[in-house]
Formats: sequence, C-alpha cells, structure tokens
Amino acid sequence: MNEKYPFELEKLPYGYDALEPVIDKQTMEIHHDKHHQAYVDNLNKLLADKPEMQGQTLEELMKSEVQAIKNNAGGVWNHNFYWQEMIKPDNGHITDLLLTKLEKNFESVDKFMEQFEKQALGRFGSGWAWLVEKGDGSLEIMSTANQDNPLDLGLIPLLGIDVWEHAYYLKYQNRRGEYVKAWWQVVNWDFVEKGLK
Repeated sequence: MNEKYPFELEKLPYGYDALEPVIDKQTMEIHHDKHHQAYVDNLNKLLADKPEMQGQTLEELMKSEVQAIKNNAGGVWNHNFYWQEMIKPDNGHITDLLLTKLEKNFESVDKFMEQFEKQALGRFGSGWAWLVEKGDGSLEIMSTANQDNPLDLGLIPLLGIDVWEHAYYLKYQNRRGEYVKAWWQVVNWDFVEKGLK
C-alpha cells in the first residue's frame, strides 16, 4: 500500500465471503469496492493540486484543517484498519494479555462487550465505536462521528466497529444491534493485542 499520495485501495486480507454469515459477500463487495474505493479516489482528487500536502501520511492528513481531506483520509485509514481486525467467524480468541487488560479496565469481558455495544448503538447517525489505549496504558471505550478517529485525540485505536449503515444494512436492515452482537464472532483478537503498547 502506498503510504503517501497517490493512495491505493488496500486488498482485503481474505475473500469477500470469508466473514459469512456474519457479514455477507455482497455487503463486503459494496463496502470495500465502492465505499472504501470512493474514499481513496476522493482523497487523491483533493490532493492532486496540492503538492505541498502530497508527502503527508494518512495520519497527518487526518489532522488537516480542510474538512474534505480530513474526512476522506479518515475514511481510508478507518477502513484499512477495519478489514485487518476481522477474521473468519469463531476463529479468534482473546489472548491472556488482552484478557488481563480488559478485566483490569472493565471488570470482565462481558462488561467490556456491554459497554462497547452501548457506544456502538448510541452513536447517532454514522460513525464508529472504538476500544482505545491511552497514554498511561489504560483502556477506554468511545465513539466518533463520521470518519473521525481516536488518533486525533492522541489515543491508540485497538478495535473499531463501523456503524455506518452501509456496513450492515443489506443483511440487517435497521437492526444495528443484531449486527453489533454478531460482529464479535469475526473479531481478530490477535490483531487487537498487537496494537497494545
């Protein structure tokens, strides 16, 4: 993947149907090939006549004062992250280190999941729910609107769920809660742990 302009669409690390039945093949095709591609294309168009910004990374562009650049850079980064943090259903398990940190910060895995789901369901409109690591090593759950990202706040994203309707609507329609609960089956916990400092 190009780390700087011109950006390219990252390939999925698995087949379009790999996450079924949790996320269906058609949703994956549309989400990756249309929505994610659009963020890449739009970002490249916005930077085409801004040579002074073409050497910046996605993380740097996400801090841009130009809202359209910030939005599309966030869309590219967030989706690159989202594809990597998922795995074939029921193939992931919470590792000992991560389990210890979740229990320390949220009392139990169940309470962590409950709080995470609450953030995902409480996000009005489009956005994301996140598990993040703070500078002191503690964990926090939060949500962001649109394609905003916890990196903007100096936090390290460990896990993020896309709650834009295009991420789930074909299969779940307006039942965001069903999508969020089912999504735990495809979380790649090894990827989550690798993000810890």
